[in-house]
Parts: sequence; C-alpha cells; structure tokens
Amino acid sequence: MAVAGLSAVCLSNIHPAHAFLARPALFAAIGGATKAPSGWQQFCVENAEECRPGADQARDVVLTPQLLQQLYQINKYVNDRVTWTSDPELYGKAERWTYPLDRGDCEDIVLLKRRLLAKAGWPQGSLLITTVEEPGANKGRHAVLTVRSDRGEMILDNQTPEILFWYETNYRYLSRQSATDPNVWVSFDADRPSPVAAPADR
Repeated sequence: MAVAGLSAVCLSNIHPAHAFLARPALFAAIGGATKAPSGWQQFCVENAEECRPGADQARDVVLTPQLLQQLYQINKYVNDRVTWTSDPELYGKAERWTYPLDRGDCEDIVLLKRRLLAKAGWPQGSLLITTVEEPGANKGRHAVLTVRSDRGEMILDNQTPEILFWYETNYRYLSRQSATDPNVWVSFDADRPSPVAAPADR
C-alpha cells in the first residue's frame, strides 16, 4: 500500500540523480563472519519467514535515477512516519527489534525500510542491516541500512534525509548482514579505502 503510493511519484529533476550516479563506485572491505546481534536473533524467532534467504538474494541492482528516487521516497517516508523512541520506553527492555507503527528505535526503522524496499522489488541481498559506532565522546551504537548496487553501497539513516555513500558518513562500521544470507553477519576490515576521483562526464 505504502510502496504503491510512493512508487507513483515521478522524478521532478533527474540531473541531481545523474550527478549522484557519476560518483566513484566503491565497496567497503568486509572481514570475517561474526555473531549476529541478539536483536536480530530474537526478531527471527518471531518472524522466521522474514529471515530466510530470498530466491533473488544475490541479484545485482543496476541503479537508475528512478530507483534512486525510490530510495529517497521510502527513506523519507519511514523517517517522517516513525518517531525515534527507545526500547526501554516502548517495551521495558534494553533491546527488541520489531516492525514499528509510529514509534521505534533505529533497528526498527531499518527493518521497516528493508521491508518496504523488498516489497518494491529490491532483492534481499541488496538490503543489509548494518551496525555502526557513532563519532564523538559517547561513541554510541547505531543501526543503518546499507543498500548495495552496481554504483556502490549507500546508507539509509533515520538521522538524516540524505542518502550517502558509505565512505561519506562519519560512522565506524562494525558489522552487517552478508549479501548471500541475512542470518550470516560479517565484520568490517579496519581500513576504509578513499574514493577515487569522479569520472569525467561521458
């Protein structure tokens, strides 16, 4: 329902999208397997059908201006709809991952974005829940959605309406789902490559 309404919106200006797509395509260096977050494990107990690898799990996404616009629409829709609220306030426990209605924390918001994008046709292997460490003295933990495409990996975040490539954020990346199986989580290598110069106009 929500996806149908969102996908009906047309691009008003495709030039910024083409500039976005002209940026260098870089992928984060992934390390070895690591333990899945306890919240994901609990979520899968309650939503087993949401945690099975999809038939199109490994399909690559060719990012177009239209698909980029869809990412912006769904990211904005969920960010506007869900008011960040902590798990202790909502559920009386430190950690609980679930689909939100109008309130939820960062993991809940990521789950909803993942679900709406999957319903819109994005393969599950391109929608990877990712844990990060925020910058600053507190270094709090946070969750974002990594969206993989042929143009690189983009970050959908409830803390900003912007969609950034992974190397444009200030986060330290900790772990994320494997592109081949949502129940396999992998760590990140310590080194983060810097983007190369943007290609000339073609």
